[in-house]
Amino acid sequence: MYFKMIKKKTSPASDSRRFDWPAEGPVDIDIHDLPHVSSTTEWWYMHTHITTESNRKLSLFASFFIAVIGYDKKNKSPIYAHSVIWAVSDIDKKEYHTVSLVDKRAPKIGLERLNKGEIVKDPYIKRAAIEMLKKGVVPYPDELLKKEAVVTPDKLSLNYDGNIFKKQKDGSYLLKLKHDKLEISADIIFKPRKLPVRHGDNGVVKGVSAEDMFYYFIPQCDVSGEIRIKKERLKIKSAKGWYDHEFGCPPKNKESKIEKDVSWNWVALQLNNGCELTAYDLIDLKTNESCGSYSILIDKNGKRRQSNKFTLKPIGEEWTSTRTFASYPVKWLIEIPEFKFKAEIESSFANQEFGTVISKPAFWEGHVKASGTFQGKKINGQGYVERHGFIKNNSLKDFLKAVSYETLKSVKKIVPVSFGQEKLEELVSRKGNKHLTDGLDKEAYINTFIKPIREITDRGGKSWRSYATIACADVVGGNSQKAIDWLALPELMHVGSLIVDDVQDRSHIRRGGPAAHKIHGEATAINSGTACYFIGQICIYEADLSAEKKVQIYNWYFETMRACHSGQAMDIYGLDYKMPEVLNDDKAARLLCRSVYSIHRLKSAAPASYLARIGALLGDGTQEQIDGLGNYYEALGIAFQIIDDTLNLKGFEDNLKSKAEDITAGKITYPIAKAMGLINKQERRRLWEIVSLKTADLELIREAITLLNKYGVIELCEKEAENILDKAWKKLDPLLHDSMVKLNLRAFSWFVLQRTY
Repeated sequence: MYFKMIKKKTSPASDSRRFDWPAEGPVDIDIHDLPHVSSTTEWWYMHTHITTESNRKLSLFASFFIAVIGYDKKNKSPIYAHSVIWAVSDIDKKEYHTVSLVDKRAPKIGLERLNKGEIVKDPYIKRAAIEMLKKGVVPYPDELLKKEAVVTPDKLSLNYDGNIFKKQKDGSYLLKLKHDKLEISADIIFKPRKLPVRHGDNGVVKGVSAEDMFYYFIPQCDVSGEIRIKKERLKIKSAKGWYDHEFGCPPKNKESKIEKDVSWNWVALQLNNGCELTAYDLIDLKTNESCGSYSILIDKNGKRRQSNKFTLKPIGEEWTSTRTFASYPVKWLIEIPEFKFKAEIESSFANQEFGTVISKPAFWEGHVKASGTFQGKKINGQGYVERHGFIKNNSLKDFLKAVSYETLKSVKKIVPVSFGQEKLEELVSRKGNKHLTDGLDKEAYINTFIKPIREITDRGGKSWRSYATIACADVVGGNSQKAIDWLALPELMHVGSLIVDDVQDRSHIRRGGPAAHKIHGEATAINSGTACYFIGQICIYEADLSAEKKVQIYNWYFETMRACHSGQAMDIYGLDYKMPEVLNDDKAARLLCRSVYSIHRLKSAAPASYLARIGALLGDGTQEQIDGLGNYYEALGIAFQIIDDTLNLKGFEDNLKSKAEDITAGKITYPIAKAMGLINKQERRRLWEIVSLKTADLELIREAITLLNKYGVIELCEKEAENILDKAWKKLDPLLHDSMVKLNLRAFSWFVLQRTY
C-alpha cells in the first residue's frame, strides 16, 4: 500500500517520536484529532447503532488508516500507505455488507513483502498470491483506491475515494461512505456528548508489534443522517455513536521489539444506565500470555475508572465461516470485579466476519447485545466486539483440517447415531411417512445401517471434494454460508464409494482403521455404502431452492452416478485384457494411457465436476462460470488421481508405505500405462510379468520401480498432471473475479500436485 499525504516536510518519525502526543490533563481534540507527524501508524475509527424511521435496526463501523512504509531517499520525508474499511450490519435481515479499499500501489508493496518471506507462510498460498498480485490487483473483498488519498495537516479531513471523515466547525464529525457497485452508502454526522477519554495507562497502550501507541476515545455521540442499501433510503430516527483515535510508532529501544504472534479481543458497550464500558486484551498465541489488557468504565457524568483485572472469555458454541473456515465465538462473558460488573455479550447474528488482507485473511467485528449486572443492578446495552488474529488456518493443510471438521459436523447432522422419530422417518423415507417405520427396531437400524457409514466418516478425510461445493458458491459471488449443510453430500458420495470399493478390492484398511466390511460384514457394508448415495438427497430435499435448480441438481447427480459406476465397472474389470496386444504392438502400448485416463475421469473427475457445478449453481453463477468450474474440477480430479498413482510408487522409495500396493494388487495404474508406451517390448514383458504376479516380493517391486525410473515415468506423470491443471486454469481464470476464494482454489491446485499424503 502507498499513498501521498499533503504535509510539510518532516524528518523520519524515529527522530521525532512522541513530541506531538497529548500532555497531562484533558485531551485537546482540536489538536489531537489531526494527523500526528511522529506516528508511523495512525487510525480514526467510529461506530454507531441506529434505529431508522421505519424502525429498522442497523449498525455501522468505519476505520481510516495511515501507515509509514518507507522514507524518500532524497528528502527523508515519510512515504505513507492508506486504507479504509467499513461495514454495515443489517440486524433485522442478518446481512453484513463490507467494503475494504487499499492503496492503489498495494500489489507492488504486497509483492515486495511476499518476496521477503513476510505475510504468508504457506508456499502454495504465497505462490498464488504472487501470481494474482502480478496482475496489478488485490484479492476481493479488498479493492484498490482509484485516486491518491488526501489528508490535510492543519485540520481533520480525510478523503479516500469519496469516503470522507471530516471535523466540522461546530465540533461534529462528518462521515460519508459509499460503494457504487454494492449500492451502499452512508451520510451521517457524529456530535460528541461526552469529553474524550484516555484508554490504557493514562492513554498509553502497546500495539500488536510492541509499538508505543496513544489511544483516546469519545464514548457517546449523537448521530443523525441516513444510510442507503440498494434502493432503500433509511433515515436515522435515533442513534448512538462512538469515536476512537489511535496513533504511535515503534519503541526507541530496538531490543524491546519482540516477535510475537499477538491476537486480541476488543469490546465497546453503551449501557442503558448512561455508562459506557470498553475493554481489550492482547494475547500471545504461542505462550497464551497477556501482552496487555485494560478495561475502562465511563459513568454518565463522564468520569473514568480503570482496571486491568478482568476476564473477557468466549462461552458456548462457535460459528464457522465457510469462506475462511475460521471459527469465532458468538457469545462472551465479561467480569470486572473491581467495578462489580458482570455481563453476557452476544452477537446479534453470527456472520459478521470481515475479510481483508489488511488483517489476513479476516477478523470478526460485529454488533452485539449485552445484559448483566453493575453494582447489583441489572443493566443492558449494545456495542461492538472485534476479535482479531485467532485464525489458525495458516496453511492449506490446516485449512483442509478445518474443512474436514466442519464436514463431519454436517454429516453428523444428516446422519446422526442418536435421533427421534421424525429423523428416523427422514432417513428411511421422508418426514411424516410414519407407516414405513411402523414396527422398525430403531436400535437395530442404527447398528446395521448408520454405524457402518459413521465408522468411516468419523475418521475424517481430506474433504477437498466437500470444499469444492462451498468454494464454487463463493467464487462466483454467492453466499456459501447458506450452503454449509451441503458439505455432507460430497462426503457421503465419497464414503459410499470407499465402503463398496473396499469390499470389491478386498481392502482391509481405510482411513487408518479397519474397512467397514471387516467390522460389519460384507453384506451390511455394501448396503450401507450404497445407501450413502441416497442419503445425500436430504441436502437437496431440504434446500431453499427453486424447483428448477433442484431438478438440475438431481439430473447432474444421476448423470454423475452413472459415470462413477461405469468407471468402477471398468476398474473392476481391469485392463489385463489389453495386455496381449500392448506387449506386441507399440501403438496399442501408447494408447493404454487413454484407458486409465478414462477410468480416472469417470470415477474421480466426474463427481468432482458435479460438486463444483452444484456450488456454482447455488452461488447463482453464469452458465459460463458453471461450465468453467465444472471443467476445472474435472481436471483437478484427474490430476489428483494421477498424483495418487505416482505417490503409491514414490511412497515405496521414501518409506511412506511399506509396499507399492498397486503393484502388489496387479493394477495397471497411470505410471504403469505410461511406461508401457515408452519402454521397449522386452522391458514391457518384464514389467507386465512382475505386475501380473501380484507379488509382495520387495526385490521384484524394486525392479519394476527401477525400470520406471530409468525412463523418468513418475516425473512425466507429475508433469502431465500439472499441464492438465494449468490448461484448465487458464480457461477458468478470466471467468472469475480475482478474490481470496479464487486465490485459495489456485493454491489448492499446486497443493494437490505436490502433496505427499
